[in-house]
Amino acid sequence: MLKDQDTRLAFYQPIYKHWLEHYFLPEEQSKFSAHPLDAIALCEVEDERYPILIFHHDVPAGFFVLHGWNGVQAYSDNKIALLLRAFSVDASFQGKGIAKESLRLLPSFVKEHFPGKNEIILTVNHRNAVAQHVYTKSGFVDKGLRTMGSKGQLFIMHLNL
Repeated sequence: MLKDQDTRLAFYQPIYKHWLEHYFLPEEQSKFSAHPLDAIALCEVEDERYPILIFHHDVPAGFFVLHGWNGVQAYSDNKIALLLRAFSVDASFQGKGIAKESLRLLPSFVKEHFPGKNEIILTVNHRNAVAQHVYTKSGFVDKGLRTMGSKGQLFIMHLNL
């Protein structure tokens, strides 16, 4: 677990499931990101998917999954990268800098819990300008790589560790 003054990252534990049942994303965001409970269900049946909670003042405020090679290989040849997926912050916590702070903590979290990984990769829908801005401000780089997803073109972004 890594902690800052107000924000920390920790692996999901089932004791937080009741909180996730009330997790809400506005429609314009939910079309781009999986609901945490759906993402956790995939983590339970697929190897190399690790659900992570974002805490703000010790209250769960956001969620994402780190996915190993089985997820990365669709977007990169780097076998020692992780794919960041299903990243979101609950609507009631948005606008407080939690997404930015959690992404700032992410490289240290990965280095601590996934030693040997040298890159974090993510995809973001071309229509999701807000997320693109947050990722860019957090150090992710758009190298011009594109792919098609189920909801349109995806930008592939990279963060070297």
